[in-house]
Amino acid sequence: MQNYPLDLSFKIFTIGTRVGVTDASGKPVAYVRKKKFKLREDVMVYRDEGQSEALFRLQADRILDFGASYAVTAPDGRLLGHVRRQGVRSLWRSAYGIADASGKEVGGIREENPWVKVADAVLEMIPFADVLDGLFFNPAYRIELRGEPVLRLQKSRALLESRFRLEKLGDFGEGDENLLLASVVMMLLLERERG
Repeated sequence: MQNYPLDLSFKIFTIGTRVGVTDASGKPVAYVRKKKFKLREDVMVYRDEGQSEALFRLQADRILDFGASYAVTAPDGRLLGHVRRQGVRSLWRSAYGIADASGKEVGGIREENPWVKVADAVLEMIPFADVLDGLFFNPAYRIELRGEPVLRLQKSRALLESRFRLEKLGDFGEGDENLLLASVVMMLLLERERG
């Protein structure tokens, strides 16, 4: 089990997307490097920036990501579960379903306040104002497992980068933790592309 809260930070000024995840003591938990210009999402998540130990892989089931399902697999290829953007519902409030290896939905990720997304989108339309949106509009997401809130992800105030804090609200097993962490990482990668 991880030492919560976890901090997720996006590296800026890089080609592609790089996300580092550290625990409460500053120890690396995960590292993601997502390449640009891929038709079909295929993201590897590693233990640290050295990329010597793979933790899991996230693969889309189709080229277009609207309503796509992302398989979460262990390094040995064993299916851990799926995370899926909930199509039209996600236009207003970001919503993702989390399913176990058998395909049964066991949880979800929901944006707490959709008005933050609206305000952020309006600010991005104003030239150079989008640099300031990280100071004022910081979305939060609630992650549920079997009907109970177990994690909360909050974007931190930052001027030129994206930082998030993942806090533990409830209990879950190590197998669930891997699926939840992979789901949160995939959701953040997709939401970051949306703006």
